[in-house]
Amino acid sequence: MQPSSMAQSSPPPLVLCIAIPSPLRRVFDYLPAKETTNPQTLMPGMRLSLSFGGQKNIVGILISLENRLSKHKLKPIHAILDDQLPTLTPEILALCQWCSRYYHYPLGEVCHLALPTLLRKPSLPPTKEKPLKWQLTPQGERANQEDFSRAKKQLAAWETFKAQGTLSPELIKPLNISRATINALIDKKILQKVASEEPTPHIKLANNKEPGALTLNSEQEQALNTIQMNTFNCYLLDGVTGSGKTEVYLQAIQKVIDKGLQALVLVPEIGLTPQTVSRFQQRFSVPVATLHSGMSDRQRLFTWQDAKAGRTSIIIGTRSSVFTPFPNLGLIIVDEEHDLSYKQQDGVRYSARDTAIVRAQQQNIPIILGSATPALETLHNAISGRFIHLHLTERATTSKLPEIHCIPSADDSLSPQIINAVRQTLAKQQQALVFINRRGFAPTLLCQDCHWISECPHCDSRMTLHKLSPTRHILHCHHCDAKHTAPLKCPKCHGNRLQALGQGTQRSEEELRKLFPETPILRIDRDSMSRKGELAKALETINSQQPCILVGTQMLAKGHHFANVSLAVILGIDSGFFSSDFRGSERMGQLLTQVAGRAGREKHQGKVLLQTEFADHPLLQQLINHGYSALSQQLLSERRLCDTPPYSYIAFIRCHAYQANIAIQFLQQTRQHCEHIIASTPTLQYLGPLASTIEKRNNRYYYYLQVKAQQRSDLHYVLATLCPILEKQRTPKGLHWLIDVDPQET
Repeated sequence: MQPSSMAQSSPPPLVLCIAIPSPLRRVFDYLPAKETTNPQTLMPGMRLSLSFGGQKNIVGILISLENRLSKHKLKPIHAILDDQLPTLTPEILALCQWCSRYYHYPLGEVCHLALPTLLRKPSLPPTKEKPLKWQLTPQGERANQEDFSRAKKQLAAWETFKAQGTLSPELIKPLNISRATINALIDKKILQKVASEEPTPHIKLANNKEPGALTLNSEQEQALNTIQMNTFNCYLLDGVTGSGKTEVYLQAIQKVIDKGLQALVLVPEIGLTPQTVSRFQQRFSVPVATLHSGMSDRQRLFTWQDAKAGRTSIIIGTRSSVFTPFPNLGLIIVDEEHDLSYKQQDGVRYSARDTAIVRAQQQNIPIILGSATPALETLHNAISGRFIHLHLTERATTSKLPEIHCIPSADDSLSPQIINAVRQTLAKQQQALVFINRRGFAPTLLCQDCHWISECPHCDSRMTLHKLSPTRHILHCHHCDAKHTAPLKCPKCHGNRLQALGQGTQRSEEELRKLFPETPILRIDRDSMSRKGELAKALETINSQQPCILVGTQMLAKGHHFANVSLAVILGIDSGFFSSDFRGSERMGQLLTQVAGRAGREKHQGKVLLQTEFADHPLLQQLINHGYSALSQQLLSERRLCDTPPYSYIAFIRCHAYQANIAIQFLQQTRQHCEHIIASTPTLQYLGPLASTIEKRNNRYYYYLQVKAQQRSDLHYVLATLCPILEKQRTPKGLHWLIDVDPQET
């Protein structure tokens, strides 16, 4: 046989298709490393070390292997970073691929999003140190009392180890064995260190002596019995505040745990995890762990690894926890499913709630979406039969839902009615909650002489006045984080008549401290709770049920169970009636209902005072008189007439640049591309370019183009066609664009 024919008959080379974190929406071809890579050990989902562009050593994810020729000269990878099994399991890799297709982001960026931070680096990740224990050596087993005739403490310790076997540091403390005694016995070869296989320290095991399941009422029992544990269904657990949704979650999870399976519980905020975890740990005798941004990279990695290895039965986590791998996942729960926090607002703009639904469908397991104020899209899916609608219409306790009373606004201070109601509440040894969704002391600083206003030089927004101390005040922009010392005189006219306008949490706290000097006042917002442990400490004080006043932002409104709060005061929500966002009325109704629901959850009847200038607004009257369910039906009717989601599907092409005209021109060109693409799809509509709600942020101008379709498939066809066009065209320097599918904010 001729050499040429031998060459023709040789098989084509093995090509590795790899997802790399880059803006390009495609995978990249590489060759296996000649010396270090055994091709048979390669599996999709593995992390690989490679060079890309000017980067010499980055992490890529293997997507597939193909035997084929390539038109280009391919580089070999450097090495396989995973040992035997891929880091991204087949289930998580499939979820990433769906997320990439649906949200139109590069697969490499989505795969990196699914990895713990320390696994996104080519260096070896840290290894988890196993908990330390001590046990007798063979020499120690043979020892006798005479060996310790002059060391009574060592004798007592030796006798304890002889009787107890292996002991950990936690167990020797109550036995009065000092570390010096332990070290002395180690030096004598009587004791030796051993590693334990116990869970990591941040995973706690529940105490079996804690109370078990509560008795369900008829509605809870019917909801629980409707949930089928062996197949995919999406259940909307639509229950009024205090109706016992968490108890339904717990008993549903118990069914999963009894089968040896795992459960994933998504919560919208870190602030909800301490209370939720405590309740879960009290109930279950299996490892319960948390995953959220407040943890260190090492903690998150070890928790992620424990879940993947099956060592953790229940994970309670925020948005990105939806990508946590589980070998035996049996149930997903999304608590407060309506919450905006589930939609990522930077990076890959995915919805954790919707991604969780797809994950449950892919793995053929049930998912429960819980809320007292379901998102209109979720409610529409339940009404149309796509989701199974479970209702909890009564509170689980004997208390009734609180009535909402409107009172007129009082400039920049609390009205006499509110002050009297707080005083009466404290006199009954109960707690009061004052909600105002503005951080800081006052949202505006104004000169009364020339009408100068404290505007941010970098954004189209006003700077908020914060009091750091009695003598130190700063102006802080909550959009670009710019800060500077508040002026003592007007920067424009140099007058002395500067006035703080409006109410913030700090101002409310200061006013309440003057009115109630003997009462603990707890301010709960992003500023006061920034230090680690502060929120847990505040919640501990609240749960002690001592009379106190809580002042805070949305951190107080989401899912907390405060047993002794009987009064809820709501300030500063009038802007929700006039929002430019078509979701504004929905958000206003959700927020008001959620805050009101913190009052009267147990033995005390709740009362809600709403300070507003628009007590006669028809939407507010609908909410007060007939509840969120009636309001949501009215809003759905309006959405149908206006042809807005959920009766249509929208996406934004967003862009930002240092000059407004550059952003506008880019979107005008993009609109022309859309016109060309949608010529064959007449159901599509577009709107814009439009300025974002805050047009200028951090010296950049933000604009968007809206694309709307009657069919979801038409929308994705346009976006899938548009992305390669936008990638190929040259964009002005400094301009950035992105796709936002199912946008939640303008």
